[in-house]
Amino acid sequence: MPYSLQKKIKQFSLGLLICLLFMAAAISTLGLRDQIVMADLVVVPGNTVNPDGKPSERLRGRLDVAMHLFAAQKCKAILVSGGMGEEGHDEAAVMKKYLVDHGVPDAAVFTDNQGITTFATAKNTAALMREKNWKTTMLASQFFHIARFQLAMKKYGVETVGHVHSTHYEVRDAYSLAREVVAYFEYTFSNPQTQ
Repeated sequence: MPYSLQKKIKQFSLGLLICLLFMAAAISTLGLRDQIVMADLVVVPGNTVNPDGKPSERLRGRLDVAMHLFAAQKCKAILVSGGMGEEGHDEAAVMKKYLVDHGVPDAAVFTDNQGITTFATAKNTAALMREKNWKTTMLASQFFHIARFQLAMKKYGVETVGHVHSTHYEVRDAYSLAREVVAYFEYTFSNPQTQ
């Protein structure tokens, strides 16, 4: 391989790496800087439910921050969104039970058991917002998920006025952050109607 071609490949690779690191930093900064304001609805996406039917630590982290927002009267209601997990549990039903068991009124927790992707959650949130004539949402998720979650909501016309991140951290968050960089680009150029 000619030296000039090797040099160009190295320069391109370095440029790509810098771009990806910049995106990872931007996604992290956005997700770690909570924006807590009044909103009609807080949306919590699903995650792993343990085989015993209880939320995983990661999922509990999301639910706990949403619960704190409700207790602080920062929202009228909470939407929990998820699908049927590999463990055989309806994530949304498990999430609602956790919130109700911890003092959130049953009537204030809405479930979406078709939220199998971030786009699906956004689509179903938009439908609920229209049905209830609500205007604004806040999002509650892991810090690395917030940017793509906001983007999905925007593509469905949902106004996101704030967000909070779970305070549960894991070693695998580094992998998840790298994955989110790629997923953010994918969502940027995706038409949600085809998802």
